[in-house]
Amino acid sequence: MKCVVYAYVRFKMAAGDNSGRPPCLNFSGPGPLGNSQPSNSVFSMPASNGGAVGSAGGAQGAARRPNPQMGPGGGDSNGVSTGAPPTAQNSLQQPSAAGAAAAAAMANPASNMANNAASNASQAAAATATPAAASVLVYREPVYNWQATKSTVKERFAFLFNNEVLSDVHFLVGKGMGVQRIPAHRFVLAVGSAVFDAMFNGGMATTSTEIELPDVEPAAFLALLKFLYSDEVQIGPETVMTTLYTAKKYAVPALEAHCVEFLKKNLRADNAFMLLTQARLFDEPQLASLCLENIDKNTGDALAAEGFTDIDLDTLVAVLERDTLGVREVRLFGASVRWAEAEAHRQQLQPTPENKRKVLGKALTLIRFPLMTIEEFAAGPAQSSILTDREVVSLFLHFTVNPKPRVDFIDRPRCCLRGKECSITRFGQVESRWGYSGTSDRIRFSVNRRIFVVGFGLYGSIHGPTDYQVNIQIIHTDSNTVLGQNDTGFSCDGSANTFRVMFKEPVEILPNVNYTACATLKGPDSHYGTKGMRKVTHESSSTGTKTCFTFCYAAGNNNGTSVEDGQIPEVIFYT
Repeated sequence: MKCVVYAYVRFKMAAGDNSGRPPCLNFSGPGPLGNSQPSNSVFSMPASNGGAVGSAGGAQGAARRPNPQMGPGGGDSNGVSTGAPPTAQNSLQQPSAAGAAAAAAMANPASNMANNAASNASQAAAATATPAAASVLVYREPVYNWQATKSTVKERFAFLFNNEVLSDVHFLVGKGMGVQRIPAHRFVLAVGSAVFDAMFNGGMATTSTEIELPDVEPAAFLALLKFLYSDEVQIGPETVMTTLYTAKKYAVPALEAHCVEFLKKNLRADNAFMLLTQARLFDEPQLASLCLENIDKNTGDALAAEGFTDIDLDTLVAVLERDTLGVREVRLFGASVRWAEAEAHRQQLQPTPENKRKVLGKALTLIRFPLMTIEEFAAGPAQSSILTDREVVSLFLHFTVNPKPRVDFIDRPRCCLRGKECSITRFGQVESRWGYSGTSDRIRFSVNRRIFVVGFGLYGSIHGPTDYQVNIQIIHTDSNTVLGQNDTGFSCDGSANTFRVMFKEPVEILPNVNYTACATLKGPDSHYGTKGMRKVTHESSSTGTKTCFTFCYAAGNNNGTSVEDGQIPEVIFYT
């Protein structure tokens, strides 16, 4: 009799008969294995975890997601079968040999019940084989002993990723038509994230079994779960930023680090501005620093990239404030105008000169117009109508007259060199009264290694605070070629300190080549240096590298400056 009942139950389960009392393995809710109610109905769903359950499974099938499990065809496919539609014959679960023998020995009533079950299964298959469901057909068996096929804890947890087995919470991720319902396990999430731990186990823990996450992308959330369940990292160019956001939101720093490392490896000039904006948004100072260094090295290419016009104003300001951009100022102005046009459109403004100036705001004051040549300024900014008439006139005066009037824009040169600024002083003592009559102070020098000179330190007035006009030059001595110069000015406070006067661009100095440093000052008598040294050595505190300067007398008109005493006491350089 036990055999008869066993065979009857097996045939009833195989036929999907849920009438009356459910069989012992057909749970109406999550049972000891945490399974949803198993069914042998035909479902329409993708052959991947988390696919949408079609309507072919009836009301119960549409309301739940089938368990990923081993299908009847075997293989590691999570139980998804895409073969021919099951019929009354092949949709029945085959009984064991003992059960078949017992069924053969049964009386007619048992056989009739089995035949009725087969007939019911055939009718259900015919009724649900709609055209939409016929594309992918799924056959399910209750999950049993899946643990035996997983030899390690990692494999068992990896199996549970995006799997209904043992799941006790679901997330509705995304918004609109892109919402995905993703199963998960509270214990695994709480172990991997303090945010999830507080969500499920804290003082205000949620009791909901469905949690909506409209601000998270499904692909990024799945990447987060994949990492929490298996330590596997699945990120790519299209998902790395949303995954970084999700990892930060749920406090998973290890995944954050993987995202940042991915971005570092893929940082290029054409995406540096876009990544800089994201790094500032997500508070990633290390990544932001790397982006800025890349922009310093490849400023022209970065400005020409398509993503440059998409950055926000704060990022533009942060870049224009830098002293290390390797590009002419006129190109920075042109790029800023392009950005202003795009920003005006974003703010639904007409791209008029007035609106461009309005959206640029502080950024306009950070463009160093005095560093342009008069030709560059006249051909571009002066005709743009972005600057006021007063600003244009004052800048033209700055380019053409001495003493130069003050302007509202920074005139400090940008240096595209990286590393620590260095300087040497060639005098041991400072004395008073060095006069000027239009003749240049000049001194020859050479170095033992390649450097870039960015400016000189000069002595100022002995009569208190004073402004000086000055022209500085570096000349290749043998060819008498001017390698770098700047017509500028400086203010001094009457002390014996040196005051910085910088070139517009760094001047490359090659080893063992003679150069002449020149400074032509207009102003009152100044301090000067004595007890000069013919050789001065600078040693790097970080690398121990030594840079040796050798100074020599410059023949001709030199205003009295020599190795022993005079002006140009300091050389400012990068190695």
